[in-house]
Amino acid sequence: MTGKHVAVLMGGFSSERPVSLSSGNACSDTLEKVGYRVTRVDVGRDVARVLADLAPDAAFNALHGPFGEDGTIQGILEYLQIPYTHSGVMASALAMNKEQAKRIAKSVGIPVAESKVLDRHAIGSKHPMKPPYVVKPVSEGSSFGVVIVQEDQSHPPQVVGSSEWRYGDVVMVERYIHGRELTCAVMGDVALGVCEIVPVGHSFYDYDSKYVKGGSKHEIPAKISPNIYQKIQTLALKAHQAIGCRGVSRSDFRYDDRYSENGELVWLEVNTQPGMTPTSLVPEIAQHAGHDFGELLSWMVEDASCLR
Repeated sequence: MTGKHVAVLMGGFSSERPVSLSSGNACSDTLEKVGYRVTRVDVGRDVARVLADLAPDAAFNALHGPFGEDGTIQGILEYLQIPYTHSGVMASALAMNKEQAKRIAKSVGIPVAESKVLDRHAIGSKHPMKPPYVVKPVSEGSSFGVVIVQEDQSHPPQVVGSSEWRYGDVVMVERYIHGRELTCAVMGDVALGVCEIVPVGHSFYDYDSKYVKGGSKHEIPAKISPNIYQKIQTLALKAHQAIGCRGVSRSDFRYDDRYSENGELVWLEVNTQPGMTPTSLVPEIAQHAGHDFGELLSWMVEDASCLR
């Protein structure tokens, strides 16, 4: 197609390294098929030197987790003046911090769940919030460290305060929203379709539900009323724009329709580096909207820029 040289950044050193490698290799294979010259970069601490030596026309950011989606690699790419995909430094940092992202979303009228941010050691033996609630790291992805506390649980989850915990000392405690897991991709300034995620053999959309084949079913389009469908698209685009995202993002929602069709719709977070694995949501949602995987990735590469 273009012969443009694209460095696909993958791997890295966060707990999401395996997911990133899967995303990066899938993207690399497809970009090569549609005509790009691709260099696969397994990101290490020397990534600035490696990229300076490569001098690619663009960087496709397939990293996940801290360093890859929190504004750090974006800052390096800005310094090197290498155009890159997805969101820029500020939007990446804000979206990665669940507390800050929720503050911005709430300020523009997007419904969010009641929550508080605590040091994990401060939770102790007393519930920090009336159950049911969710405890999650404030700056992690892929559902790492997410713990759901049920209504009948007599004490907070012990693992959060233990030495086994590997997800940082700051956690968010958030009111648990019953109901359905819905997500909506945004591509540029267009909200694509809404997908319902139905975990198979899992209590919620955890790591295995996301990345193990058969771990979840994806209903695209989601079987919800047209007004809720449109509302989710509107809120996803609103969050994307309020936080300053660019390129492709994906917003996650919970929808409790147990008692009425209108129910309660709550925005959870925006993902500025959504997965690009064979089981990932954004490629499926884009496919339903008429963009095959090659077209989606080509659009992202051509959309790459600095000062995002």
